[in-house]
Amino acid sequence: MASDTVTAKADPARAGDGRPRRPKRFGGSRLGGLILALNLLSLLILFVGALLLNEWQRGLIESRQETLAAQAELLVRVLGEPQIGVTRGEPIPTLDPIEASRWLRDNFIPAGQRARLFDVDGILVADSYWVTEAIPGEPLPDARPAGSPMAHVEVGDAGNIERARLALVAEVEGALEGQPQAELRMSESGDRVVSVSIPVRHVQMVLGVLTLEAGDVDETIGAQRRALMPFALVALFVSLLSSLLLHLFVARPVMRLSAAADEVRLQRARAISLPDLEGRKDEIGDLARSLESMTETLSARMDAIEAFAADVSHEIKNPLTSIRSALETLPLVKTEAQRETLTALLQQDVRRLDRLITDISNASRLDAELNRDRPRTIDLTALLADIVSVYEAGRKSGEARVTFTPPAGEHALIVGRDGPLGQVFRNLIDNARSFSPPNGEVRLSLLRDDIDERAVHVRVDDEGPGIPVENLETVFERFYTSRPRGTAFGANSGLGLSIVRQIVEAHGGTVRAENRPGDDGPAGARFEVALPAAPTARRP
Repeated sequence: MASDTVTAKADPARAGDGRPRRPKRFGGSRLGGLILALNLLSLLILFVGALLLNEWQRGLIESRQETLAAQAELLVRVLGEPQIGVTRGEPIPTLDPIEASRWLRDNFIPAGQRARLFDVDGILVADSYWVTEAIPGEPLPDARPAGSPMAHVEVGDAGNIERARLALVAEVEGALEGQPQAELRMSESGDRVVSVSIPVRHVQMVLGVLTLEAGDVDETIGAQRRALMPFALVALFVSLLSSLLLHLFVARPVMRLSAAADEVRLQRARAISLPDLEGRKDEIGDLARSLESMTETLSARMDAIEAFAADVSHEIKNPLTSIRSALETLPLVKTEAQRETLTALLQQDVRRLDRLITDISNASRLDAELNRDRPRTIDLTALLADIVSVYEAGRKSGEARVTFTPPAGEHALIVGRDGPLGQVFRNLIDNARSFSPPNGEVRLSLLRDDIDERAVHVRVDDEGPGIPVENLETVFERFYTSRPRGTAFGANSGLGLSIVRQIVEAHGGTVRAENRPGDDGPAGARFEVALPAAPTARRP
């Protein structure tokens, strides 16, 4: 009888299969949420700053237009009065450019604004720029004759001057039709200006157009853009901070995990151990714990393989040593009886070696079979009935009978692999039959646990001598065997029960050995296998 088990301590931080439990998080990833929040924050800062600037710019333009319109309305009312801007003594009142210019000089020369007066034909007759350029004490420049350029010529690009002239012409023409105009257009120098054009009326007659312009829009907007710079700098700082956090909390830990994995790969370490990363509560911590658990499992598997190889070497060496000794002695024997004894010993060792190699081969393929086969729902009642029927059909005279007691009125369903599970119960039956007396009985029973309804129990009872109390756990160790007198030497490899425990634990179950009580001592041995029931088979 044999065993290859590792008893795992109960750990609330680990799932039922021994893997670390991953904390459930509302909303997904903590680390991903942090990255998203930081990037959104930087974008939000820029968006809010740009929105505030656009709203402020729009409000500034509208406010300037309203202010200019109010000023222009007041001015045109005064300019439309006689003796101020309108000539007398003619059949049709007209604008007086000399009086209008003088009045503009005395009453309207605000900084940053420009006033221009056009007659009914759209000809420029007065410009506040001319007024401000006049030298005090000297006569004003003569009014421009009809057909003179509307715009005061400034140094600038010819294309800008032409576009500004056309925009001003359109604005003045609209005002001459009697409708006040408010525009945001380009000046001759290429700057943006807020402009309003209001008709100058005498009673209901349109005598001309007064155009007021404010050219400080770009300067004010530039100041506001400079005020936006702190927002941009804060956004840049947040972006740099998020990049630094990504480097510190993501890139560097991943690089450390990669270096630790390389160290394990290069065999300088058996497991990854980074306590500062394993204590983190985000995906990096999950990754570090998973890698540590994986490398610990691989390390334990390597240790098990090394121990298994050492045990195999030891177990194979014994029959080989016996065979070599018999072969060395064979030429020295003198009688036929001694020769037959040595030959029988050689055959026995060969059979023992063949059985050992077969069981070792089966044990080495076990992991691959467990990983290759996909678990499915199995009717354990039908599986056990089929196995027992095969034993009964092939039973020879003197061998122990195998009986099965199914549960009453229901089928026990489990999730697993029928091939390895069938090997579990065949190994237990073979072990029980080998200890049973001639014509004895091996009984299989299937029952549910009244305490743990999530488990299905299978008991295999024999009528043998029982198991020494100190060996109830030892029987599951590899290559352990303890047979009663008279048992053929080498008929058992000691791997059967070890394979049983390995398969059962791979299915999330347990197996244990005990003695059935009798009147004068043990009435036989009992092996009990507990396997998780399929979810659909559990009682409500």
